[in-house]
Amino acid sequence: MQEIVLTEEQIDERKVEKELQKWLGGITIPLRKVLLLPPDITRFHSKAGLIVQLLYKALAPRAKVEIMPALGTHMPMSKEERGLMFGTEIPAECFRVHDWRNDVVKIGEVPATYVAEVSEGLVSFPIDVEVNRCLLDPSYDLIVSIGQVVPHEVVGMANYSKNILVGCGGRDLINKTHFLGASYGLERMMGRAKTPVRQIFDYAEEHFLARIPLQYILTVTTTEGDMTKLNGLFIGRSRGLFAAAARESQQRNLNLFTHPLKKVVVYLEPGEFKTTWLGNKAVYRTRMAIADGGELLILAPGLRKFGEDPQIDILIRKYGYVGSRRILALVAEHEELKNNLSAAAHLIFSSSEDRFRITYAPGHLGREEIEQVNFSYLPLSEALAKYDPAKLKDGFNTMADGEEIFYISNPALGLWALKERFQ
Repeated sequence: MQEIVLTEEQIDERKVEKELQKWLGGITIPLRKVLLLPPDITRFHSKAGLIVQLLYKALAPRAKVEIMPALGTHMPMSKEERGLMFGTEIPAECFRVHDWRNDVVKIGEVPATYVAEVSEGLVSFPIDVEVNRCLLDPSYDLIVSIGQVVPHEVVGMANYSKNILVGCGGRDLINKTHFLGASYGLERMMGRAKTPVRQIFDYAEEHFLARIPLQYILTVTTTEGDMTKLNGLFIGRSRGLFAAAARESQQRNLNLFTHPLKKVVVYLEPGEFKTTWLGNKAVYRTRMAIADGGELLILAPGLRKFGEDPQIDILIRKYGYVGSRRILALVAEHEELKNNLSAAAHLIFSSSEDRFRITYAPGHLGREEIEQVNFSYLPLSEALAKYDPAKLKDGFNTMADGEEIFYISNPALGLWALKERFQ
């Protein structure tokens, strides 16, 4: 099956449709039933919604098309979110919901010896590889994983087989790879295509996913103001295709500085970011750029909870964002954290390690709740009065009182770090 690699300053919808038609035209087997695996609303700017609509339009006249958003541990999409991301022309009965706790099947195991080898001995447990049972259904002639390649805190560069093994995967791999990433160190991985966690995914892809009729559609995007531009479209199966997409993302999504930033203000779009589980991308994606003694202010009008998953929400409230040393000690002491290593990893990733202050200005959580998890609190109205997203531009801004800030309108679309970390 042919592979497609297209990179431009802006790939418009017409060209995307043309490339998808060309790719579909190269498939020689009859397509009677197809499963699409896009991201959920938390990856709204991936252009996956457009691609799903175009694929449905092309395939629906000749095949049964089903769509299962790769939720991972996230909440199921609402009807309104589906309409916003995938349009209103696709019938509701086409959509399936992935349940990471109950609807998965074990297809293999990454041995402890390999995990120890790639993690430099930091962890040495075996990892069960589980996927949603739909992926093993032989009635599907084609399964298409769709999503964005962008710097990521757990794996280094998001997407490719991560969309299957985490987005459509089960708790053992999700928990253990998150904890592996936290143990190895966010700063050693973010923005890099080869990391211990990616090597685990590569092992699983090679040994356990090879027989699935799987193809990947990978995107690279950037934003200019309110506009999201598609800069890269990569279609096929090979690891080399992901490597090419990762290089494109590294060129476009890494924002590197020669000097650390004293104050960073990040806006979390309310329809996309309703929990700190997702909203703490503001922490992950900026902490390599913020100066010791600096501040990160997070404007979060949609923030309602801490965890997407109810059990993880309880754990975040109970233990808080108290830094890696304390969390690792708590994991050793408490079975509930040992059994939810992805929650422990999230608590580690989301800390400043006491280097800088993290202040949340939330829309639906009070001071007590925010301070209980070890963040500082600022009333949203007070924060917006001074830092109005409508008046700020991405990058450096000088406020009326002379304060200089660095503003980020969407932390999900890049990585901000000191240049020295990538030399």
